[in-house]
Amino acid sequence: MAEFDLTRRMAPFLDLHLVIPLLEFIEPRQIFDNDSMTEIHRQVLRKTRLVDSLKNTYPEDAVPEEVSIRRAQTLEELEELKTQADAVIAILETESVRDFIESTRDRDSNQKILDFLISNHGFKTEMLDVLFKYGKFLYECGNYNYASIILFHYKNLIPQHDPNFLGALYGKLASEINLQEWEHAKEDLLKLRAYIDSNPFDSEWELIQQRAWLMHFSLFVYFNYAKGRDEIIELFLNQQPYLNAIQVACPHLLRYLAVAVVTSKNKQKNSLKDLIKVIDIERHNYSDPVTDFLTSLYIKYDFDDAQLKLRQCEGVLSNDFFLTACLDDFRESARLLTFEMFCRIHQCISIDMLAQRLNMKKEEAERWIVDLIINYRIEGAKIDSKLGQVVMGVKTSNIHEQVMESADRLTKRAQALTLQTEKVRSDRGRAAQ
Repeated sequence: MAEFDLTRRMAPFLDLHLVIPLLEFIEPRQIFDNDSMTEIHRQVLRKTRLVDSLKNTYPEDAVPEEVSIRRAQTLEELEELKTQADAVIAILETESVRDFIESTRDRDSNQKILDFLISNHGFKTEMLDVLFKYGKFLYECGNYNYASIILFHYKNLIPQHDPNFLGALYGKLASEINLQEWEHAKEDLLKLRAYIDSNPFDSEWELIQQRAWLMHFSLFVYFNYAKGRDEIIELFLNQQPYLNAIQVACPHLLRYLAVAVVTSKNKQKNSLKDLIKVIDIERHNYSDPVTDFLTSLYIKYDFDDAQLKLRQCEGVLSNDFFLTACLDDFRESARLLTFEMFCRIHQCISIDMLAQRLNMKKEEAERWIVDLIINYRIEGAKIDSKLGQVVMGVKTSNIHEQVMESADRLTKRAQALTLQTEKVRSDRGRAAQ
């Protein structure tokens, strides 16, 4: 399963504090060498201020001296920043300030709050830098709860064009993710998306990169609440700018989109065709057992290969941080899709044969198929009890539909090529500098 692990591909799009949970998930599954995983974990921790976590990766009698020295330096720096920030926090926590912030909700609220603080509480603009440094340091030390509070205050005081505004949005979102406060994280994700979509960036490639970052952060949120998979479909598939970003910068996200579509009870029927088009376009750039299963089923019509890929999917999902909880839903939905497609291709199929394949008695298999048709609304399916067959009506598309689908597929491919060209130009520009 090591060849299908996406941690290495996803890490460049995540904050280091969000990479750590992925590493902690993988390590006990032993799909990589233990010593290598431990060393990678240490390398990531060294780039943060999670000194105690780094210390715990060593045997008690083998902790390097540099770790102890760094711990002492971190505590000293934290105390110094706290001393500087205490006066700022004291102002922000006064009752009159809290009331004013709560009552100020218009578009220019940040500047109004800052003006109020300067005029009435002796607030100085240099205090903003103190607040940001303190919030950032708290986050780096793993104090996500307090970091979230500080960064919330900070982003309420600075304008959106401030160079630290985007960092504060990401820091607040990452804090809520680490705290597993999913409702707050969802709100922060929407605010981050609104800012990114306003396009304050210098180039199209930077905008694409930010959308790619946002989608990776969103996986933590969307796979942790009931309707999250539908939200993934809406963002990753139905919003063309974000689909373009996937195709150009991070096609591995197709795995998560595919699982979301297959397991969605609300959007599967309407989204499956569009998903297959994207997978078909991108299968030479990215594939794994999840996307290959859909390719075998809907493009190659190879049921033997689809069955093989489905078995591989179980290993992939069980070893994926975001998808392990989706395994049962995916297995059941994929089995239903396979059944439906098999019947559609063959138009009619003997219930006796299905019962044999499903290891059921004929009567039991017939009841199962009837429930399947009713509960999952399989279009065109009916039972012919006299002949002992499942009959599937064939839905044919007219010439107009075929032309429209081809045009849509070509348009999406052209957009992807345009963005790829922009990426190459951007890379060449940076290299020239």
